[in-house]
Amino acid sequence: MRCPYCHVDNDRVLDTRAAEGGYMVRRKRVCTSCQRRFATAEKIEKLSVRLVKSDETREPLDREKIRRGIERACSKREISSSTIELVVQDIEADIYASFDSEVTSAQVGEIVMRHLAKLDEVAYIRFASVYRDFDGAQDFIEAITRIVGRKSPAPE
Repeated sequence: MRCPYCHVDNDRVLDTRAAEGGYMVRRKRVCTSCQRRFATAEKIEKLSVRLVKSDETREPLDREKIRRGIERACSKREISSSTIELVVQDIEADIYASFDSEVTSAQVGEIVMRHLAKLDEVAYIRFASVYRDFDGAQDFIEAITRIVGRKSPAPE
């Protein structure tokens, strides 16, 4: 690893820790030439799952787009950043476990909505209203009915 200060390729590792649920390794290093400390992060290189959009164009699956959508849906809710990160990790794990090379945007949307429904009802409704392009109050009523229907205990 090249030192970001003196650019010499000679350092030693002081500390190694797992991060992001074991999906990343952070290392603290010291350059043996200039003695300055710096940190590095190693991530698993993802398999290239491609997203097939509704207009049939393809692009790499973008974890940050998923995160931004969830953050928007969860805005002004009492949901921590670490909880959102865990949800994004779970969504990403579901996608990589279920799809080898391509996944449609509709499938990603359904996976995100399934996770949001478990996390927060308001966030689920917000995301669903944008994802499913709600036209009026009836669309909201149907989405709320589905959420309430899942929570209702079975009749005896």
